Amino acid sequence: MATGSTVLVFVEQRNGQILPGSLQMLDPAQRIASASGGSVEAVCCGNSGEVAQRMGACGVGKVWSIPACDGGIDPVRPMTRALADVVERCGASHVLMVRSPMSQNVAPRLAARLGAGLASECSAVDVADTGTITVQRPMYCAKCSGTFNLNGNDGQCQVLVVRENAYAVPEMDGGESAGVEELAVEWPANERGANVVETIESGGGAMDISEADVIVSGGRALKSEENFGILFGLADALGGAVGASRAAVDAGYQPQSRQVGLTGKVVSPRLYIACGIDGAIQHVAGMHGSKVIVAINTKADAPIFNVATYGCVADLFTMVPLITAEMKAMQSSG
Repeated sequence: MATGSTVLVFVEQRNGQILPGSLQMLDPAQRIASASGGSVEAVCCGNSGEVAQRMGACGVGKVWSIPACDGGIDPVRPMTRALADVVERCGASHVLMVRSPMSQNVAPRLAARLGAGLASECSAVDVADTGTITVQRPMYCAKCSGTFNLNGNDGQCQVLVVRENAYAVPEMDGGESAGVEELAVEWPANERGANVVETIESGGGAMDISEADVIVSGGRALKSEENFGILFGLADALGGAVGASRAAVDAGYQPQSRQVGLTGKVVSPRLYIACGIDGAIQHVAGMHGSKVIVAINTKADAPIFNVATYGCVADLFTMVPLITAEMKAMQSSG
């Protein structure tokens, strides 16, 4: 790792709001920069006002601002070109992105364009005293974790895509807004790749499970879409979102946008409550990164208990309403 290098954080915004996961990237970015005596800078697309304020409060001195794409342009290819330009201008040694649909499309293209290394699906980024950077990634459907060294040549950039909730959002010190450098970027037709025909918001504006700190998931044991109502009650009490196993989605109880697993969404909430989910390997691989896992199942030998932090052998139709009532009582008394 070059001395005094710049670590660049890609800050995503959705509906005018900064993704919490992007702020979480400041933790590993600052540790990488400290190891080399370098600095952290940020890059965003669109409105840079809030980004500059939040970055400045977190100790970041500079924000590179890329103009937003026209609404009808698929932003992946133009964004890749613009990010590559920022990397070359600031001489970034590392680019950090939180895992998202955008980063999963942009990161490999950016790495290929720069001739850079790429580490995706990282659950942890560690910096040794010697400056060596290692990343941890789940492997074999999260049955084990692999540790990999980033052994790029001197001057070669490394692109890291880190799972959401792997780190906490850093505390803000209330400092001044970061400086902003506006980039004049054109979006030529040959760089567009595709046009956006229609954008459909899933779940009627409900919280995306991939961004939720708390997820209450249900399996086939819920038996109907109506019965998922008790999970929505608990999720509301906890300020979380509702997920579902593939079996529940295939049965039509919940839309595919709520599916957790290898064929759905991979999530890493701070709390994951699995209700009536046995724990198929594909589902476990999708929620294994959760900080705390609570399993509620009538089957004492269900595989889900092997990964659960806390297990409750009970009927979910009895247990979930009790937990919901207790949470509401605590909130009303506190």
